[in-house]
Amino acid sequence: MSIAVNMKKLTMVQAITEALKVVLEEDESVLVLGEDVGRNGGVFRATDGLFEMFGDERVIDTPLAESGLIGTSIGLAMNGFKPIVEIQFLGFIYPGFNQLITHATRIRTRTQSRYTVPMTIRVPYGAGVRAPEIHSDSTEALFAHIPGLKVVVPSTPHDAKGLLISSIRDPDPVLFLEPMKMYRTGKGDVPNGSYTIPLGKGYRRRSGHDISLFAWGAMVNVAEEAAEKAAAKGMECDVIDLRSLYPLDKELIAESVQKTGRAVIVHEAPSSGGVGSEVISVINDTSFLYMKSPIKKVTGYDAPVPLFTLEDDYLPDANKVLRAIEEAVRF
Repeated sequence: MSIAVNMKKLTMVQAITEALKVVLEEDESVLVLGEDVGRNGGVFRATDGLFEMFGDERVIDTPLAESGLIGTSIGLAMNGFKPIVEIQFLGFIYPGFNQLITHATRIRTRTQSRYTVPMTIRVPYGAGVRAPEIHSDSTEALFAHIPGLKVVVPSTPHDAKGLLISSIRDPDPVLFLEPMKMYRTGKGDVPNGSYTIPLGKGYRRRSGHDISLFAWGAMVNVAEEAAEKAAAKGMECDVIDLRSLYPLDKELIAESVQKTGRAVIVHEAPSSGGVGSEVISVINDTSFLYMKSPIKKVTGYDAPVPLFTLEDDYLPDANKVLRAIEEAVRF
């Protein structure tokens, strides 16, 4: 009974708002900055109501200038604040890439840990919402390559709140990627109050012994749907939600494939140079002699996300993943 009382059903975007409210209440050094995050409540309303609760000195509307926004937040973070930056879409972050990669990720090394940058950058990303060009990019691999920057991707409302609170409390910069497709696609149980989920740790969404499926963000639902279809055909899938793309949970990856001997990796980003290739590298380094078949990837194409009529064809779906599962199991 106590568990039910301490839980409520929230969408992912509601869980993100809850996380922001929790940290703003418990720590006066936390600031929220971004374009339209104040009076308008953010482009997806993730900051809705926070301006009225905490005022314009803590929930701050900024100019349309990603480089200035990230650069200013680095300075704030080095001087005792914990800024939470909202970039409206991942495709808009590129003007701020230099500040993030050249400065935010290097301050700890540059100052021999005298200074850190406890900054969280929240960014909606991914396809499936019929957005215009540049709004649907899934370029997480660009950031997962950079030492000094953690890259986190929730797939459920519960994880969104717990991982975001952990990211804000982390002493180093975190890129927190929010799958737009999942903002309002369903509700899940979310604990009241403050709780955390460790960064760098994946989670087993479904246990199976025939093949491992690795996914993150909106693709976790796709992997779970494919696992249901595979189970109907007698193939049980171990579904792993990576949750953190840097650092990866190498131990969980190895544990899963050493149990199943097969793997399919699912991501909506283009295939070449994607994080899926790094997962394959981890499997080769830790578990090569356990493998019973070649590793499969089901991904987006090496092309920009197409406009509306072709968007569904671009994205991985459960049937594409099922075909990869069948090929691996029958190898």
